[in-house]
Amino acid sequence: MRRFEAAAGLVKTKPGYLGLVVRDRRTGATWRTGTPDHVMWTSSTIKLAIATSLLERARTGEVTLDATARRQLAAMMSVSDNDAADALWKRYGGDAMVPRFQRVYGMTGLTFVPGSPRYWGFMKASADDLQRLMSYVLDKLDPADRGYLVDAMRHVGQIQQWGVWAAGPAARPGTKDGWSIESDPGGKHWCTSAVGFAGPDERYVVAVMYHLPPGTGTIDAGVHAVSDAVATVFGAPTPAPVTVPDPSTGL
Repeated sequence: MRRFEAAAGLVKTKPGYLGLVVRDRRTGATWRTGTPDHVMWTSSTIKLAIATSLLERARTGEVTLDATARRQLAAMMSVSDNDAADALWKRYGGDAMVPRFQRVYGMTGLTFVPGSPRYWGFMKASADDLQRLMSYVLDKLDPADRGYLVDAMRHVGQIQQWGVWAAGPAARPGTKDGWSIESDPGGKHWCTSAVGFAGPDERYVVAVMYHLPPGTGTIDAGVHAVSDAVATVFGAPTPAPVTVPDPSTGL
C-alpha cells in the first residue's frame, strides 16, 4: 500500500495526463491512479493487440502465418518495428481487426483518431483498455500463444527496455512500449506508454500511459515518468535505469 501511495504521489507531480493501472491476477484487486480512463494515443502499444489477433486467427486456421509473417511478428514485438507492423496490418485485414480488439479483448475505449486514416498508428485508448488487453493475453489466450508473447515481452530489444521493464529484473517483467509525437488541441506533444506484467507467474498486469502537455515535455521526461511510476510500485530504484529511445524512432 505504501508503494501505491508513493506512486500516486509521483503521478500527481507530472503535468498533462498520466494514468497507471495495476491488476493483481491472483486476487482480482485493481489499483488505479492518475487518469487511467483518459484516452490517449496508443503509439506502438497497439501492436500487442495486432500480435494477439494474428496468433489467435492462425491457431483457428483463419489465416496462415508464413516464415515472413513470423519474422515480422517477432520484429514488431522485439524492437517495435514499424515496417513489420505496416506489412502485417495490410496483409491481415487492416481496420477489420479492430472490432475484435474492442469486443473480445475488452478495449472498449479504443477508437481511431477522427480525421486521420483508419490505420494502426492513428488510434487512441486508455490505460484501462491496455490493462484489459494484457489481462486477456494472460488469462484467456491459448497457452502456447500466451507463452510466445510472454517470452517476447520479457526479451525485448534495448529500445524497449523501459516502461514496465522498470519493475526490475527480480520481478521478471515483460513490456510492450509506445512512444510518439502527436497532434492534439494545443499543439504537438510526446506520448509515452507501456503495457505488460511483473511478478511471479506474471501475477501483476501493468498499464501506464502519459500524454505530455504540448511544448513542455521531451521523450526523456515521458519515458522516465512512466518508468519511475512503475518502479515505485514494485520497489525498484528510481530514477529507473532505463534506455530512452532515439526520438526519431517514435511510433
